[in-house]
Amino acid sequence: MTEEQMNASPWWRGISGYQWLVFAIAGGAWLFDNLDQRIFSLARISALSNLMDLPSTVVSVQAYGKIVTAIFLVGWGLGGLTIGALGDKFGRVRLLNISILIYALGTGATALTHTAEHFAILRAITGFGIGGVFGLAVAIIAETFSGTARVALLAGLQVLSTVGNLSAAVVKMGVDGLAANGSIATDSVWRWLFAIGTLPIILAAISALFLRESDAWLKLKATGQLPAGWLGSYKTLLGDREERCNLIIGSMLAMGGVVGLWAIGEYAVDLQDAAFTAHFVALDPAGPIKAQVASAKNWAYLVQMLGGMCGMIAFTWVANRYGRRPAFLIGFSSALVVTLFVYANLDSPADAYWMMPLMGAAQLSVFAGFSIYLPELFGARSRGTGVSFCYNLGRFAAAGGSFVSAALTTQVFSGYPSPLPLRYSAMVMCSVFLLGLAAAWFAPETRGKELAD
Repeated sequence: MTEEQMNASPWWRGISGYQWLVFAIAGGAWLFDNLDQRIFSLARISALSNLMDLPSTVVSVQAYGKIVTAIFLVGWGLGGLTIGALGDKFGRVRLLNISILIYALGTGATALTHTAEHFAILRAITGFGIGGVFGLAVAIIAETFSGTARVALLAGLQVLSTVGNLSAAVVKMGVDGLAANGSIATDSVWRWLFAIGTLPIILAAISALFLRESDAWLKLKATGQLPAGWLGSYKTLLGDREERCNLIIGSMLAMGGVVGLWAIGEYAVDLQDAAFTAHFVALDPAGPIKAQVASAKNWAYLVQMLGGMCGMIAFTWVANRYGRRPAFLIGFSSALVVTLFVYANLDSPADAYWMMPLMGAAQLSVFAGFSIYLPELFGARSRGTGVSFCYNLGRFAAAGGSFVSAALTTQVFSGYPSPLPLRYSAMVMCSVFLLGLAAAWFAPETRGKELAD
């Protein structure tokens, strides 16, 4: 049945209870993965400020935050490249459970650290576990569903990422509220946030009890067609000319989107911290500046993620109706224009409340495309490896981008008053969206085609 024929009836018709369980567990793993990521994003500067015993507005704290982010992304990339290939060999569900345990325990340990150096090391370990989740979850869902249901639920997987992001923002608002009324110490807010990141241990236990490997993977195992060796899926992937070409296209798309989010969009909270502090100090120097800034940043992040959810839904509609290539072209073009505008003009909370939803929609829209499009580029024997390689190569690029952004902030533009170094470094980094546009232009169109065996 073609994708067009399946569009004639509701996509959810015929989905079994077990299939919904598969989506719930794979989606839950990705939701908590993003909850962990965003807790790090929201608590990174306050944690380092506390551990380094310096004000959060000091450039050295912000620069070290970028270095820790880069280390986090390196761990993330290594985890994805390794765990994705192991999943193709030993079972994607099994490796998904291991990934969940690594990132949940790593996050819990982060809450107990007492030095900035240990904080960075634990984020690398956590990143290793986080890196394995996306490729495995996408492969599991892609091989469990077909047709329009596959497109809808793979897009739904990324929508759940925004739910994780929103949950992190809501949790932080709640913990900030406890600090505001004196229930916990203000300097310990970040520790409570990381402690909450241990909850996915429960999800890993449920998955181990009830989830089984996909029929496609079990068929390969029964016929002796699984990759040879622990990382043998790379030989399978690189040995096929079409898949090698698709690997290049997928990697370029992922680098454009992931660098754009993690080496540019990620640091919007740092710009907000500096801009909002200046804004509230100008209004009332004697006011509760720290609490006002924290509240405004929380609301800005909340509306940014709501915008991201809308952007993902819009991308899915365009991809399903007109094709994957047009959706990527629109997404990367929007990200380039909107991100430049936001970093050039954001000065106050009022600005952030309408600008951040636009940036969230533009930057996050293409991430729905990664879930939908990347598994369509590879065959069953190397699908987890291919998806993980593309997505996590973007993490390495984002790590490099974070170092470049830190250098731009502290060296190239350091002579400008705060927050101009943050603005100018991000605007220079926006050139990475052109890489995504180039990849989308040459990408093969997969709309209406079923997954390759």
